This record gives sequence, C-alpha cells and structure tokens, in this order.
Amino acid sequence: MKFKWREIGAGLIVPVILIAIWHVVTSMGWVNAQVLPSPLAVVKKWIEYASPYEARDAATTSWLAWAFSGELIRDTMGSMYRVVVGFLVGAGLALPLGLAMGSSQRMYAWMNPLVQVLRPIPPIAYIPLSILWFGLGNPPAIFLIAIGAFFPVLMNTIAGVRHVDGIYIRAARNLGASQTTMFVRVMLPAAVPYILSGVRIGIGTAFIVVIVSEMIAVNNGLGFRILEAREYFWSDKIIAGMMSIGLLGLAIDLAMNKLNNYLLRWHRGLEN
Repeated sequence: MKFKWREIGAGLIVPVILIAIWHVVTSMGWVNAQVLPSPLAVVKKWIEYASPYEARDAATTSWLAWAFSGELIRDTMGSMYRVVVGFLVGAGLALPLGLAMGSSQRMYAWMNPLVQVLRPIPPIAYIPLSILWFGLGNPPAIFLIAIGAFFPVLMNTIAGVRHVDGIYIRAARNLGASQTTMFVRVMLPAAVPYILSGVRIGIGTAFIVVIVSEMIAVNNGLGFRILEAREYFWSDKIIAGMMSIGLLGLAIDLAMNKLNNYLLRWHRGLEN
C-alpha cells in the first residue's frame, strides 16, 4: 500500500508543476485570459458545468435525478453510451474474425488483403458516408466508434493466435489433442494477453473517435459541448470539457489495467 501511494504521488508531480506554471503565466497577465483562462477559472466553470441547472423541487424531483441533471453528467453519460455500444459492436465483430484469421491460413489468405486495405483509413474519413447512410444522431457515431475499435482488436487477436509458442502446439499434438481442443485449450488462452491489449487500445481509440463524431453528428456529449463552447469562445468551458475527457479516459485505462491484471494472473504465475 505504501508503494502504491508513493507511485501515485510520483505521478502527480508533473501535473502539479504544469498547473503551477499555468497559474503563474495567467496570473502575471502574460497571455490573454480569453485565450488561456486561469486554472481557478477552469475549475469554477467545471463546477458550474457539473452542477444542476435549477434548485431541486422535492415534490416533483428525486434527489438522485436532481443530482444527475447537470450538463456535464448528461454529456458524459451520452458519450459513454456511444463508446460502450460502438466498442461492443466493433470488438464483437473483430474477435471472431481475428480468431478465424489467426488459426486458419486459408481464412488469413482470403481476408488479409481486404483488412490491410481498410485498416489505414482513419475512422474520420468515414464521416461523410456515416451521415449519408445513417443520418444524424447516435447511429453514425456508433458506426464510427465501431470502426475505430474494430482494427486494434482484430490485429492483436490475429497476432496473439499466430504467435502461440510452437512448443505448446507440439506438446498438445503429441498428447493427441484434436484441432478443436488445441484451439480452445492451447491457442486461445495463449492469445489472451494479446487480445486484452487489443481491447485496451480499442477502447482508447473508441474514446477518441466518439469526441470527433459528437462534433459532427450529434447534439449532445462531451465533444458536442466543446464545439459549442468554441463557437461562443468560452475557452474556460473548452478546457473544462477537455479535462473531463482526460479524467474519464484515465479512469477507463486504470479500470482496464486492473481487469487485465486480474484476468492474467495465471500468465504471471499469480493464480494463488
């Protein structure tokens, strides 16, 4: 526990120094406050952004509904809904395809040229088609997020299955394992670290894509709110939105890291 607190403290050193420099620069008037507001102004705007619009009416509104009625919370919930649904769609398609391509040379030969043609195309390039096909709202955003999550999961799954140590495969064959047993009991478990790495990268990519898609296709969410603030030149709200995205991304990454460590205990010899 002491080590963890020391590690957390070390991770806070650089952010604290940067915030201190930011405060000095803005308090000394070296930059226009409209261009770069002070940290205190950003915190104030963030609190305002997260706070409920109106005072609570106990007769008509529950405390929980009132507490979650702030603009920031509703925007965060909208963005997270798109991330989760889009990621599940993209990963749900990528995982079986990656397992098939990694375990079958014939499937790999059939699909790899198409995958390598589509993979370099950034999800942003699909924006005009997504709007044309799905209109506005959640469907085009989910489509773009699914594309962003698809290829990291796919490529890591393929790599994981294809890079299984040959010793494991030969040992399974010598023990008379069938192709199905070899895939389920040998190849798939050995590929899990690669798959989880792909999932972690895919979630990060999905979170990047959702911000871009919300600036174009939807009328709520963190990305939409940053674009709205830009139009009115509310730089404090822009930075508050950016900080919200960063903190949410950090929380997601920490959660994924914890999940990876838990699921890969056997891989590190920590089952007991």
